[in-house]
Formats: sequence, structure tokens, C-alpha cells
Amino acid sequence: MKKLIFFALLASTTLSQAQEKHERYIQKINGTSLEFSMEAIPAGEFTMGSSTGGNEDEKPAHKVKLDPFWMGTYEVTWNLFEPFLYKDYEVTKSIDGKVPAEVDAVTRPTKPYLDMTFGYGKDGQPALAMTHYNAIQFCKWLYVRTGVFYRLPTEAEWEYACRAGSNTAYFFGDDAGQLAEYASFKENSNGQTAKVGTKKPNAWGLYDMLGNVSEWTYDQYDANFYSTFKDKVAENPVNVPTQLYPHVVRGGSFESEAIDLRSAARGASDPVWKQLDPQIPKSNWWFPEAPFVGMRLVRPVKQPSHTEIMEYYDKAPLKDF
Repeated sequence: MKKLIFFALLASTTLSQAQEKHERYIQKINGTSLEFSMEAIPAGEFTMGSSTGGNEDEKPAHKVKLDPFWMGTYEVTWNLFEPFLYKDYEVTKSIDGKVPAEVDAVTRPTKPYLDMTFGYGKDGQPALAMTHYNAIQFCKWLYVRTGVFYRLPTEAEWEYACRAGSNTAYFFGDDAGQLAEYASFKENSNGQTAKVGTKKPNAWGLYDMLGNVSEWTYDQYDANFYSTFKDKVAENPVNVPTQLYPHVVRGGSFESEAIDLRSAARGASDPVWKQLDPQIPKSNWWFPEAPFVGMRLVRPVKQPSHTEIMEYYDKAPLKDF
């Protein structure tokens, strides 16, 4: 792990230059043939939420100031998620056919008793129905594999990156009639996910920010959270989660109406997503009734200490009811 962290730090100067130039970088997953891309999201200030129209939980609109970060070009796909899920599959993707001991020590999800692809396919398709805890443990697996701290976006980071400098209802404007060019949603999805990156990206090179699958953020959902920042500038805000439900999901999905794909629209996890789960207590890992939720990665420009990183990853899961 120390060696991996050293090489990650060694590359930080080059990455800082890429961040300044707003360039993409490719993260290779050490010891495997897998890789994924990240887009540079600059530091900045924006107006979060809705000042007119919108839902009450999007108000009041307020100023937010954020540090720079990197965000996944695409939603996390099964191609990346499945090696974390199944050790045998990870072995097939490992160059030497072995899984390092420190990687093998990462707790893996329980194998789902249902087909968690819901018949939508795997290659290039967004990974589905993982819990908030599951999403964070995938990030931990990446950290052990790469030495780089990956995490879920905060709700503020997600909206800022989605807007990509815009202040309209959608990042491309106010006309929902253009939505089909940028998103797979209820009107054009045929009731299933699409391969990532098949629609147009936003101005910062991010694909499928709207539609396809809703995306986890780190934040606890609170309908009144924005009132905390009325007439203030919130710096790197986050509503640190302390409860199992609800957490914020963003972006809408292939099942969503156009109005729910607006940049400011907020969603929340629900225990109903586990209603079919026969386990007692219910699974920490899967939502058998949520084929519409997935995840996207964030990497802060300034990597926290190893201790801080492990505090983020190693919070014990709360038992479901």
C-alpha cells in the first residue's frame, strides 16, 4: 500500500497540471487490465438549488464555493464493479492471475440472490442497485488497488459538476425537448438502462449526468438542509450521514420524467427499495427493487491522510429493519 501511495503522490504534479488545463486522466487499476477516466472539475462558486419553480427541497437557492476535484467521465460500469463483487472474476482480470493479500482482505459484497443486472446486460452498462455502504466499499477496494482516494461526490459537488457553468434548468438550457440528446429517461429508454456514454456530454465532459441511473452522493437527505445556508456562501458543504435512510441520489434515471432530471432536482433513498429482500436483517449490500440507482466516482485534488481515508471507508454499516 505504501508503494502505491508513493506512486500516486509522485504523479500529483502531472495531475495538477492536467487539472489546470481541464484535461482528462486515465486511472489504471494496478495488476489488472481495467481502467477508467476522470474529468477535471475546476474550483468555483455557483448557485445551488432553485430560486423560482422547482420543488421546496431545492430552496432556498444559495451560493456554494467548492475546491477543485476530479469526477468520473462515466457512471461506474459492471466492467469495473464486478471484479470487486466476485473474487473469481477479479482473478480473471488480474494480469498474473492473482489477487494481492491486501486487496483480498477488503470485505466484498454478499453475492446477490437475484440477477442485479435486471436483464439489462453488463458490458458498458452502469452497475446497479448497490447500497450506499456498498458504493463506499467499492471505493475502498479501488484505494487498496491504486493508492488513490476515490469517494462518492457530495451533493454540492454533484450539482456543480452537472451544471458545468450553467444556471438553467438543464445543463444544456431550459428546453426539455432537447433532453433526449443528453439523457436516457422515461420517454426514450424503453424501460432499461443504456450503455454509458451513448448520449452527449455536458460542457465539462461528463456523460449521463442526467438519466440512465440515479447516482449516489455522500450526503444524508434533508428536505430543509439548504435553509442552513440562506444568505450565506457555503464552502464545501456536506450533510454527513448518520442514519441509514435517506441518502441523496441525483440525476434521475431511465424511469424518470423530464422534470426530475433538472440539475437542481433531488432524490432520496427509500427502505421500499429493499421490500423484497427476505433476509433478516435486510442486506447491507443490495437493493433488490432499485434497478435505477448507481454511482459515479470523485477524487479530491488534495488527497487526505491515510487515517482520514480509512475513517471514511470503515464506518460500520447500520442494520436495516
